[in-house]
Amino acid sequence: MRKHKIVTTEDILLKLCQSVSGVLTSATASPVTYSAMVQKISKTSLKPDFGCFVLFDGGFSGLVVINFTAKAALELYTKYMRNMGMPEDELAVSHTSDEVGDVLGELMNQLVGDFTNKIRKELQTHITQNQPKMLALNKQVVLSVDTNLDRPQARRVTFSTENNHIFYLELAMDKTEFIQLEEFEIEDDCPDSIFEQTQQQMRNKSENSNKSASEHAASEADDLLDQLGL
Repeated sequence: MRKHKIVTTEDILLKLCQSVSGVLTSATASPVTYSAMVQKISKTSLKPDFGCFVLFDGGFSGLVVINFTAKAALELYTKYMRNMGMPEDELAVSHTSDEVGDVLGELMNQLVGDFTNKIRKELQTHITQNQPKMLALNKQVVLSVDTNLDRPQARRVTFSTENNHIFYLELAMDKTEFIQLEEFEIEDDCPDSIFEQTQQQMRNKSENSNKSASEHAASEADDLLDQLGL
């Protein structure tokens, strides 16, 4: 009798860790690694200096929280923007800047998107995510999952940046198992492709913005010439 493959909560957590590491490494062009050890925790919480969270629902429900120190948040933001070609003198210098929050929110959106894509392909189920939320914090905030979890489980994993700045990933979800009944092929997507798509979208947005500004300036110049009778 053939033994069926079983995917547990820890296997799902590993897929999430791989998405976080893969997307952030590609986005910042620097290694972002995670610990081989995972910690069981009783509840998830947002902690200083910068907390991000996103809820997901569908085949299973849960919550992803990432808590950054100020140094880790700034390092990821700075390297991401440099990789996007942003001049050094235009970069934010404080983790509380809106730009840092926007970038971390975009990165979290990318990595959770990569995770949900993995789940769809590898577990043959579908989950959706809400828009990531970011908060600059100076004290710990306990965050509970606003969804129906019969047997909630929570895990924490430590991540490190290239400069050895630490941040933490926390996952809360219902205890579940996926059992593979038949063999199937899995399409392999690279996080680089997600980053390249994001880069192209930002370039197009910048080009459209510059084009609109140029057209507006040209229109104002034409109006001035008309007024002068030239």
